Amino acid sequence: QVQLVESGGGLVQPGESLRLSCVASGFTLDSYNFGWFRQAPGKEREGVSCISTSDGSTYYASSVRGRFTISKDNTKNTVYLQMNNLKPEDTGVYYCATTLPLQLSLNQGYYHNWGQGTQVTVSS
Repeated sequence: QVQLVESGGGLVQPGESLRLSCVASGFTLDSYNFGWFRQAPGKEREGVSCISTSDGSTYYASSVRGRFTISKDNTKNTVYLQMNNLKPEDTGVYYCATTLPLQLSLNQGYYHNWGQGTQVTVSS
């Protein structure tokens, strides 16, 4: 059974950091590309970052570029999202998802397996 479980969310102050984890089960990381998405209250879900399984290349939304880093550890079957210098506008539920390793994209229509999400709240 394919499953993604996110963790690592929480309440932090602006400028602080969090590291989100997405543990995959039922398959190995080299089967898919991975993406992180988020949904703020009252807003549509948006793409944050994605990583290629073939060469490890990454892509970031402009709003997080330079602050967030996506990575993966094949030995732990886990994908990470390191979030530094967090801002209130980063608040939302963060989801990881998988897509076939055909292209690196944050188009949500390409993603098929989704986790349940983890809440990130940035507030002073």
